[in-house]
Amino acid sequence: MIKKLLCALLYGLLAPALIGVGYAAPSEPDFQAVKERYYKEHPGKGKFGDLWEPIPIQKYWDPKDFYKPPATVSGEVTRESCVTCHQAVTPGAFHAWENSSHAQLDRIRNLSNGQDPRFYKKEKLAEVEKQLVKQGLLKEGEPLKEVGCIDCHGSVGAKAIQHDKDLKMPDRAACGTCHTAEFAQAEAEKDQEWPQGQWAKGHPSHAVDWKANVENLIWAGMAEREIAQGCDQCHYQQNKCDGCHTRHSFSAAEARQPEACATCHNGVDHNEWENFTLSKHGTVYFTQGKAKWNFEVPLKDALTKGGYTAPTCQTCHFEFQGEYSHNLVRKVRWAFNPQTAIADNLHHPWFESRKQAWTQTCAQCHSPSFAESYLTAADKGTIEGIQVEQEAKKVVEALYKDGLLPGQKTNRPVPPKPEQDAPGGFFQLFWAKGNNPSHVERVYADMWEHDLIKLYKGLFHANPGGFTYTEGWSPLLRDYTLIMDENTKLREQAGKSAATGALSLASQRTSDEGDPARWVLGSLLVVAGTLVIRKRKP
Repeated sequence: MIKKLLCALLYGLLAPALIGVGYAAPSEPDFQAVKERYYKEHPGKGKFGDLWEPIPIQKYWDPKDFYKPPATVSGEVTRESCVTCHQAVTPGAFHAWENSSHAQLDRIRNLSNGQDPRFYKKEKLAEVEKQLVKQGLLKEGEPLKEVGCIDCHGSVGAKAIQHDKDLKMPDRAACGTCHTAEFAQAEAEKDQEWPQGQWAKGHPSHAVDWKANVENLIWAGMAEREIAQGCDQCHYQQNKCDGCHTRHSFSAAEARQPEACATCHNGVDHNEWENFTLSKHGTVYFTQGKAKWNFEVPLKDALTKGGYTAPTCQTCHFEFQGEYSHNLVRKVRWAFNPQTAIADNLHHPWFESRKQAWTQTCAQCHSPSFAESYLTAADKGTIEGIQVEQEAKKVVEALYKDGLLPGQKTNRPVPPKPEQDAPGGFFQLFWAKGNNPSHVERVYADMWEHDLIKLYKGLFHANPGGFTYTEGWSPLLRDYTLIMDENTKLREQAGKSAATGALSLASQRTSDEGDPARWVLGSLLVVAGTLVIRKRKP
């Protein structure tokens, strides 16, 4: 006990310094160093790359590895001809760019009124120009005139490129050439380490979401690549920045609105969008924020100058101890899905310090007492859900171990490599053959990967229906009930079959031996055994 107290005290003294280690990117990061690390650690096709081949659409989800310039346009194109051509062939993209800050840097540079919510962009532009000078892409004192097609799809400052040879689809590093601080912050997510190893280093985060994608066993193994690439459409944030900053406007004001997160953060296993919109926070956003809040204001000024009267996804998840950055994991505690290894360690100083950071975040609108009370309730509610799920897990695993699942001995094909068979596994949500999965396993897979996660997400996003009736607890218990019923049926069926088999065997033996007395005695023993089995049934 004394040792634990001393450790906690020491951690408490060092926490302010330790919390930032590996997280906060330096104010002037070295672009070349961040870029080199980015490419060195990029997984490409992942460690199971020999099991699958990319389909054409995947060159847009992972341009670093798969994109090749189209052969439809050949020869040299200039900065000016790019704009002229695309104004005609892709007018939507052209107009998005034409109205963006990229196309109108002088409008930012010439802002003179410090009350303009975009005034902070003058300083940001100066940072970009300073960064480009350091990289030798701008001369000292030379202004950046614009960011055009060729700067992103060729190279910054290029006058011309060979369209069929040099054209590229921008990746994170391309955006980081100018937006180096944001690039470094986002990449710093990779440095997060869980105290008891609940997740691998850097997981889960946007910075490794492509790695999590390509190294997911069933994603790599399934034959239906057109379905598998649906995962790519969210798990490509490690590769590009346009998941949040939509092409070709790349508007910061747009990326500050909750809808920017909705494409990926919705659905059965991560329904944050639904929970936010149906919470009181979402109600305030839709009834007041859409019309009155100023999204041009930086997140740090959202409450004081932007007129926000409730949080958005961004105001909560980009903030850490008053600082806003593109590192979104500095307060992560439960992460993507609840697990016992987290529940059993919530009193560890690592988790406690992050709970305190969340309390600070919530206290921007609520009292610290309310914030702490709600977070504690959400923790305990999540733990209650885990307890239900874990009980069901033991039942399903026991059925598998005892060989009682339907077709387990006759009609259970093995899943595709690199997957290995397991009861209620993640692969059973995306692959099925014969009796793999059986009904009870599929119910359990839905239970842990859908019901439990929805319970947790609903609790922490303050959506009452999201963790009580509509989603979460009630569906969790529904699936628990189905699993328990199926367990009883399968075990009763197994007991009946065993008794019948014993009776037939006894009959065969007495017939061969020709001893009626033994036949009667054997029959009585079988009946007695049957009664004992029924009495002991679960």
